[in-house]
Amino acid sequence: MKQRLRKTREWVFDLDNTLYPAESDVFAQIDQRMTQFVARLLGLDPVEARKIQKSYYAKHGTTMSGLMLEHKIEPESYLDFVHDIDLSLLNVDLALQEAISALPGRKIVFTNGSRGHATRVLAARGLSGMFDNIIGIEDTGFVPKPQPMAYTHLLEQVKVNPAQSAFFEDMERNLAPAFALGFVTVLVHSDKDWSHEPANARPAGADDEHDHVHFTTGDLAHFLTNAVKG
Repeated sequence: MKQRLRKTREWVFDLDNTLYPAESDVFAQIDQRMTQFVARLLGLDPVEARKIQKSYYAKHGTTMSGLMLEHKIEPESYLDFVHDIDLSLLNVDLALQEAISALPGRKIVFTNGSRGHATRVLAARGLSGMFDNIIGIEDTGFVPKPQPMAYTHLLEQVKVNPAQSAFFEDMERNLAPAFALGFVTVLVHSDKDWSHEPANARPAGADDEHDHVHFTTGDLAHFLTNAVKG
């Protein structure tokens, strides 16, 4: 599998808690905004709203998908609300910038967030202009990972070839479909339990083992540098 990684020519990256560290607590802001949206929409207190939010996330892949299916919300207004966050907590990462720049072939961001959110995050990290494609949730018809249709968009519309591609994620359940399609899968882990998600939707830790994860790393820049060097 290391030889496959060295031959990779298409690099697919998740965004949140993958291209920035979970310790920054940026996604924690989004998580809180999700709870606020549910509370306002359904007229609930924050505790009850959070329970519903998490149940939708576990069942449907994203809170937004649950709200669309169960309450017919307009996804654009939801995305604008939850991504209205402070990104000053993010720093330019020169090591990651250099590592991504050195990767041969196409680099793609594939996120369950919006394209606008991805653009802002990449700018905050000093990664603007380094990716050939940014696939936001609106590009997949608001179908999130790990739903199969999201990956179909990646293969059919963006023309990604799994046989020569690597897939980077902080959520191991989103790597399972990529593994099945033939990607090299890389779990970007953190010891920080940033979300307190339901058991089947938690971020994986460094010591967790999964058959659909080829590699794990807690240092993405270092991993990418070694992948190119072989």
